[in-house]
Amino acid sequence: MTRILLFSVLLLMLASCRKKTEYEEFVAVPDVWNNRNLLHFNVNITDTVTSDNVFISVRHSGKYEFSNLYLFVTAKSPNGNLKRDTVEIVLANAHGKWMGKGAASVFTLYYPYKTNIRFPVPGIYTFTIEQAMWIRDLKNINHIGMMIEKAGKPK
Repeated sequence: MTRILLFSVLLLMLASCRKKTEYEEFVAVPDVWNNRNLLHFNVNITDTVTSDNVFISVRHSGKYEFSNLYLFVTAKSPNGNLKRDTVEIVLANAHGKWMGKGAASVFTLYYPYKTNIRFPVPGIYTFTIEQAMWIRDLKNINHIGMMIEKAGKPK
């Protein structure tokens, strides 16, 4: 009986510590990611009171040639307002070690794009991501993702 009670308490504690992910999606990137190939994420935002953290996820091969990745990110709100950012995501440290978590030769990094923000109006927000590297065709990026979770619980 004591074991069951202890196990139940432990399970309850673990469940309460879980992050509150509101949205997560990965989009497969073609073998060669041309800078004209735009990736779209449509996110339905219903809560405009609680703050959120927005992450851009990068899943790449260990054969990726660069230590960073530049992206253009455009956010379109339900009322048509646009906001465009240039984002640099550092994928490897100065010694060439990949920063993301890896399995075999694939690494995934969650980059904190916007933290502790509130979406001003409810509805569908469209995030468009394009690669902004100095070469037209980029290789060894497998997926780009977006994740939104409630603030106060960083990834």
